[in-house]
Amino acid sequence: MKEKLVVGLDIGTTKICCVVGEVTVTGIDIVGIGMHPSVGLRKGVVVNIEHTVNSIKRAVEEAELMAGCEISNVYAGIAGGHIKGFNSHGVIAVKNREVTNHDIDRVLEAAGAVAIPMDREVIHTIPQEYIVDDQGGIMDPLGMAGVRLEARVHIVTGAVTSAQNIIRCAHTAGLDVCDIVLEPLASSEAVLSPEEKTLGVALLDFGGGTTDLAIFSQNSIRHTAVLSLGGQNLTNDVAIGLRTPLKNAEEIKKKYGCCLTSMIKSDEFIDVLSVGGGKNNSVSRQILGEILEPRVEEIFTLINREMVRSGYEDEVTAGLVVTGGSALLEGVPEVGEQVFNLPVRRGYPMEVGGLTDVVSSPQYATAVGLVLYGVKHEQNKVEKFFRIRQKNIFNRVSARMKKWFREVI
Repeated sequence: MKEKLVVGLDIGTTKICCVVGEVTVTGIDIVGIGMHPSVGLRKGVVVNIEHTVNSIKRAVEEAELMAGCEISNVYAGIAGGHIKGFNSHGVIAVKNREVTNHDIDRVLEAAGAVAIPMDREVIHTIPQEYIVDDQGGIMDPLGMAGVRLEARVHIVTGAVTSAQNIIRCAHTAGLDVCDIVLEPLASSEAVLSPEEKTLGVALLDFGGGTTDLAIFSQNSIRHTAVLSLGGQNLTNDVAIGLRTPLKNAEEIKKKYGCCLTSMIKSDEFIDVLSVGGGKNNSVSRQILGEILEPRVEEIFTLINREMVRSGYEDEVTAGLVVTGGSALLEGVPEVGEQVFNLPVRRGYPMEVGGLTDVVSSPQYATAVGLVLYGVKHEQNKVEKFFRIRQKNIFNRVSARMKKWFREVI
C-alpha cells in the first residue's frame, strides 16, 4: 500500500492522461502514468460520454498497473471556450479588531458574491491580495489587527453542463472527483517558478483543442482566458494543404513539423500518403512550414490581443512560458518571440521525483500540475468533494443553516 497518493486526470481533446503522485517526506514522486487517445471531446468540451468514459478507463488502468494501486479519487482538469475569468473585490468589517479565519472566509464570500447567469458556475475564487485598513499587498492577513478587511480575487466561471459532464464521465468510470481545476492554473503549478510568478509571467497552455492563457504577477493570478484553437487546427491545415488523411497529417506534424520556415533547409523532402490510398508524393518540408507558420502566428496574435485587452501586458516582465503537447512543435518559442516581443521558453514539469524522465515533457504539464495542486489543497478535499456532488438547492440551504447554528452556539 502506498502512504499517500494524489491522482491528476487531464481530460484533453486529443489525449486523456492520468498521473499518480506519491507524497513523501522529501516531496512528490510520480509513481504511475497512463495515457490514451481521446475521442469523445471537442475543443475541451465533452461531446460523447461513452467514448470519453472508455478513454478515461483505459488511461486509469494503465496508471494503476504502473503504480501498483487502485485509483478512486482524482483531480480533474477543465478547459474550453465556455471558461471566463474576471476580477472582483469584497469588503467586510473585522469583528474583534483581529483578523480570524472566519473573517477571511467572509471577505472571500463577499468578493465572490457577484451576479452570474444560472447556466454558469464558479469554478475558482482565487485570492490576489488582502487589504487591512488601506494597507495593501498582504498575502495572509490572519492574526493582523484592523477594523476593515478587503480582498481582491480572480473568479473563474464555466458552463454548468460542461463541468457536470466531466464529473459524470469520471463517476461512470468509477472515480470520485475531489475538485475540478482550470487547466492553465494546474499547469502553472508544474512549470512556473516562484520568481517568475512574482516578477510577472504569462503561461500559454498550447493544447490540442484549446489554447489557454494565464497571467501571473506579484505571486497571484491576474487574468485567465481560453481560445478555442489548438493543435487540431494545425493538423486540419496540414491534411487539407497536403491532401492527406488526418491520421497521417498528425504523424507528419509531429515528426517533421516546424512552424518557422526560415529554420527549414531547402533540400529537405518528406513522403506524403495520398487520400484514398493513392501513391505517395514527395513534398518539400518548406511547404509544410508554410502551412503551419501562419496558423501558429494567428493563434499567438489572438493571445497577444487578449493580453493587451486584459491591461496586464506590461506586467509580464519574466516573459512567456509555452507548455502543452503542441509546444513540442519545432519553432514555437521562436515564433512566440517574434509575435509577443518577449523572451519565450518551453515549460517542462519541475519539482517532482520518481518517473521524472517519463513526465519531463510539456504534454504532461497539466496532469503533473493537477497532482501538485491536489497536494497543495488536500485539506479542503472533503468540503470541495461535497460542493461538486451537491445537486439541489435544499442541500445548500441546509448546509448554510447548520453553519449559522454552529456560529451562534
